[in-house]
Amino acid sequence: MRDHGSELGQASVELVALLPILAAVLLASWQGVVAGQAWWLVAGAARAGARADLVGADPLAAARRELPGALRRRLTVRRSGGELVVRLAIPAIAGLGRVGTATARARAAEAGR
Repeated sequence: MRDHGSELGQASVELVALLPILAAVLLASWQGVVAGQAWWLVAGAARAGARADLVGADPLAAARRELPGALRRRLTVRRSGGELVVRLAIPAIAGLGRVGTATARARAAEAGR
């Protein structure tokens, strides 16, 4: 016969050992979602800025209006070779700072062109 007394609590130990790994995977997944949203938002901000630039309005103000309040201060807009380049610092979810930069370029064409 086998003595199973030495295996008591083994499942609990394995679960406790896996919890940090599970937490890290969840945090990394959530950071991926935040980065994807940043790329999506910066593309919309670039389009809005290019449209505003086409009609002579302020492209930075138009681009910032497209973003949620917390991200507006992380946005930069510049003109480069006839197009608008919009950059947004991707916020880190596990602390302060950023994990990268989302960049989008947009050029609005006049009607009939």
